[in-house]
Amino acid sequence: MTTTTATDPTVVDPTVVDPAVLRDDLDAYARALRAWLASEPALDQWRGRHYPNTEERIADHGRFMGVLFRAGWNRYGWPESAGGLGGDERHRAIFYDALSAAGLPIPAPHLMLETLGPPVVHFAPELATAYLPAYLRGDEWWGQGFSEPEAGSDLASLRCRARREGDTYILSGSKLWTSHGATSSRLVCLVRTGTPESRHRGLSMIFLDADTPGVTIRPIALASGENELAEVFFDDAVVPASNLVGAEGKGWAVAMYLLQWERAMYAWICAADALRRLRDLRGQVATRLAAGARLPDGSAARLGTVYEQIIALRSRSAATVRRLAAGDTVGPEASVDKVLLATVEIALFDLARDLLGTEFVLGATDEVAAWRNEWWFSRSATILGGSAEVQRTIIADHVLGLPKEAK
Repeated sequence: MTTTTATDPTVVDPTVVDPAVLRDDLDAYARALRAWLASEPALDQWRGRHYPNTEERIADHGRFMGVLFRAGWNRYGWPESAGGLGGDERHRAIFYDALSAAGLPIPAPHLMLETLGPPVVHFAPELATAYLPAYLRGDEWWGQGFSEPEAGSDLASLRCRARREGDTYILSGSKLWTSHGATSSRLVCLVRTGTPESRHRGLSMIFLDADTPGVTIRPIALASGENELAEVFFDDAVVPASNLVGAEGKGWAVAMYLLQWERAMYAWICAADALRRLRDLRGQVATRLAAGARLPDGSAARLGTVYEQIIALRSRSAATVRRLAAGDTVGPEASVDKVLLATVEIALFDLARDLLGTEFVLGATDEVAAWRNEWWFSRSATILGGSAEVQRTIIADHVLGLPKEAK
């Protein structure tokens, strides 16, 4: 790894420290990472940068990942067999937190990396060895194909079919709301290999190239105009049987394993990014006040409330990350993280809307446009990845053990 030599004698300089030291000593890793982020002038190009569309943003964030990969920082927390430098989930949590504290965006592809990477590493190490290094370098990223037109939160009812023929599977059907589907190089999809009556016992997880013949991807434009999601159609697409993630018929177990990271590490990333955006908002508000603008009554209290909500989310997700790093299985209690995350995202961007006032609605700068886009996307926070109603039911039934609702 290369870096500017730090002058602070308490900072570990990764140019002279063996990666094994940073792998085994979390404090040393955090100090060295923070020093590099503060002293590397090339990173300024990503501070405060906004993009006209999803495609440019994710592509440029991929370039940022390449810089981080060559310096080694986003490789910690991933196994060496998959392009990493060892360590565990705590390294990745420190990495995301340090980016936010340095005023840098967490690269968008890392959101799906945290959701899809761990199950691929765990259930399909050969696929992780073949493809994860390119993901960490930002050369490619993956989309998550779970939901279907008639199977959203109820994944056990999905109908996208994978039929075994020799050493291949033939995929037919469709996926809806595929995260990063419009720009991804590969897809990780939950498909039905059993009968419709088999429900969750007849599901399998499969990994495929997005440009596989028979795969058609149609971006879904959000209210903001961004192409964050896509609809994917499979018309007898042929995928090697070796691309299964886990065993045939065991896709439900893979999906449940995946949800630990979708609920926990994803929540940690979003909390870290929310802190950065709250600092940005505070700076914009200070500028407006200096120019003589007036804020709505109670604005200071609302800023404090949102900060408290972010800290609550960080506290909860930090505990979950520690459990993941210890090798524990995180079950339905991870739904608490998901509910807290939705609360934070809605509250933060509603606050931005109200504090920026008319500028939020009519402003033409890239910065204001970014706030508007994020506000639109936050409307999905109580639905995306499992609706808030479903999450609260899971908490009531499986965490709190409350009596079942009367029908």
